[in-house]
Amino acid sequence: MIAQRIRINGLVQGVGFRPNVWRLAQMCGIAGTVCNDSSGVLIEAWGNEAALVAFQQQLRTAIPPLARIDAMQIMVFHGDCPHADFRIVASARGEIHTAVVADAAICPACLADIFDANNRRYRYPFTNCTHCGPRLSIVRSIPYDRANTSMAGFPQCPECLREYTDPADRRFHAQPNACPTCGPQAWLEAMTGHRIAPGMGERDCLDTCNRLLREGFIVALMGLGGVHLVCDATNATAVANLRQRKRRYQKPLALMARDLSVIRQYCDVSEEAAVLLQSKYAPIVLLEAKVRLAGVSDVPLLGFMLPYTPLHALLLEAWSTPLVMTSANLSEESQCISLEETRQRMQGIADYLLLHNRPIVNRVDDSVARIVGGKPRLLRRARGYAPEPMHLPPGFADEPALLAMGSELKNTFALVRDGQVIVSQHLGDLEDARTGREYLHTLQLYRDLFQHQPQAIVVDKHPGYRSSQVGQQWARQHTLPVLEVQHHHAHVAACMADNHWPLAGGKVLGIVLDGLGYGDDGTLWGGEFLLTDYLGYQRVGYFKPVAMPGGTQAILQPWRNTWAHLYALGWREIADKFAGLALLQFLQQQPLVTLETMLARGLNSPLSSSCGRLFDAVAAALDCSRVNISYEGQAAIELEALAAAASDGIQPYPFAISKNTANCWEIDPAPLWYALLNDLQMGVERTTVAARFHQGLIEVITELVQRLCVEYPVIQAVALSGGVFQNALMFAGISQQLTAAGMRVLTHQYLPTNDGGIALGQAVIGAASLNGQARTCPFLTSAI
Repeated sequence: MIAQRIRINGLVQGVGFRPNVWRLAQMCGIAGTVCNDSSGVLIEAWGNEAALVAFQQQLRTAIPPLARIDAMQIMVFHGDCPHADFRIVASARGEIHTAVVADAAICPACLADIFDANNRRYRYPFTNCTHCGPRLSIVRSIPYDRANTSMAGFPQCPECLREYTDPADRRFHAQPNACPTCGPQAWLEAMTGHRIAPGMGERDCLDTCNRLLREGFIVALMGLGGVHLVCDATNATAVANLRQRKRRYQKPLALMARDLSVIRQYCDVSEEAAVLLQSKYAPIVLLEAKVRLAGVSDVPLLGFMLPYTPLHALLLEAWSTPLVMTSANLSEESQCISLEETRQRMQGIADYLLLHNRPIVNRVDDSVARIVGGKPRLLRRARGYAPEPMHLPPGFADEPALLAMGSELKNTFALVRDGQVIVSQHLGDLEDARTGREYLHTLQLYRDLFQHQPQAIVVDKHPGYRSSQVGQQWARQHTLPVLEVQHHHAHVAACMADNHWPLAGGKVLGIVLDGLGYGDDGTLWGGEFLLTDYLGYQRVGYFKPVAMPGGTQAILQPWRNTWAHLYALGWREIADKFAGLALLQFLQQQPLVTLETMLARGLNSPLSSSCGRLFDAVAAALDCSRVNISYEGQAAIELEALAAAASDGIQPYPFAISKNTANCWEIDPAPLWYALLNDLQMGVERTTVAARFHQGLIEVITELVQRLCVEYPVIQAVALSGGVFQNALMFAGISQQLTAAGMRVLTHQYLPTNDGGIALGQAVIGAASLNGQARTCPFLTSAI
């Protein structure tokens, strides 16, 4: 007999790993024990050599659906087995090094249980097993045991306890395990607080809820990581009422459908999209619409998801059409998670509340993805994905513990520890006070969950970001060094790390196209070409800066950007030459004297190289949300939809490329504007104009990259990042042209290309800086 101690690290707790080990040990004839501890799973195994080899092979390959093995260490030791069989023993305590698993969509076996009239969990909305169900949303601390979750208040009945303690049962140590006898309960109540009993012929509160939805009412449904507002997506009046009450007047609404066959009635569903919709992640997937749903979306994209909890599955069972399933909040606020908050904040918004008494400990929004280039691209990483850790790229070893605070918009934060980066779920825009409080709560939660004691704090260089201010304050309180990272450097580094680019992998040309970030020269950047590695960057190209008259107002009112571009060309000449255009007549009605004075005096009109603002300017010229926007990126999204509807063979608009006095390349959109205004004057279709703009931008960016690769032979790859690359036309056009030119193109794989990936970039830049290789790194500041 040989004795081996096998240490397994990774996503191995709360996923049925120990009972799986127990079954494999039985199959291979192994005696010993398995337990959870602070580092993962520890196995002590006794057997002959052949049995142990077979056991190790099975451990690596026959893993549970939600598990992930990052490392397996095997050590021979001496000692007799204390018993002749294989046993699962109690968890061991200690310093935490294991991971928390993400919430997972309901598995096929549990789905079958809730629709089987002979099963004791028939129509039970909180059914789960080790292969599915809540994790992050209910956990308070680790090890991930029932006592450390919001299920602690629900003692198991004898039948559930038997399942929970039987290694052969798929519910063995499923911490949220419950049934109608002992588990959480759901109920329907009116906004007055009184509960509503099922009507005649209705089986339970879900049947009653469905009747109310069919009658056009709006229901706030308490789900897994938050509360949804639900209504019949085919009822235009109900959708309009929801928009009015929620104050979400134009932003597309998410939908949920019973199954793929329902989604296919409304959208084209590719094979890749079908796989993603039915995966354990179950995100909202943006799909090309075949049928318009009145009031749901103004662009030809619909965001669909499938039911990912038993509660949703039971509700959707009777629907052959979709339901709106949007977050329960006022527009731009964080969604509700508690009973009290839901009852209070949904007054005047929802008509009824479908609630339950399993507390949501941590808010976890729905993830959002889109299939672009045949691959899933995350737009929001939350439920199903977070907080799954990512390995640091090769060359990062023994890095100190770091806390990266993330960006202001689409905020996530990141912890560095044990050679990994743990990126939080999407938290939202920190400009909202509730989201700011949620940010602080979740920061503390992650520190507690992972016993994380940072040795340095990493922040964005923008002094006005709440995330930066919180990081600076935290550093002062704990006497920690602060690393300030430029926003667009973080974008490129995030894309590099997302592709596991080695620390010593050489220079990458980063193309970052977004709304804006704080630049080194005091202007606002957003159309950048950066020669980059993890330790620093050189700005080698950018879009010619244009003023943003009114600052933030230029983001909210796209026409201001159009006027600023035309003003830079010579407003008087443009106004005379194209006086007959509706665009010019609209602009002439605006307070242009005030704006000209602001620009002349440099008042609240910062210069910006932002590609996002260029999109806004062109969009407004084509009357896409010209006057104002009601959600971020609205004008650009409408512009993309116009371009996508154009015919093939479109000729690109011209741009100019030149070097400025600082020996840096500039892309000047001036030629674009003359051509665009001429087209409008000639009555060219808006779709053609939009497509010519997209194609022109793709062509000029490709040309500049080719020039830079000749000028800087050290470039090993080109990395694409920034919110503009959420535009499928831009992403596909640029990546395909660069690839065809023989360049290696890095794109985001596991993190969003928008600001949701900034924390990862900050984390790896911080890790590289403290690696000992960057003592002169320009963004490293002294301890405060």
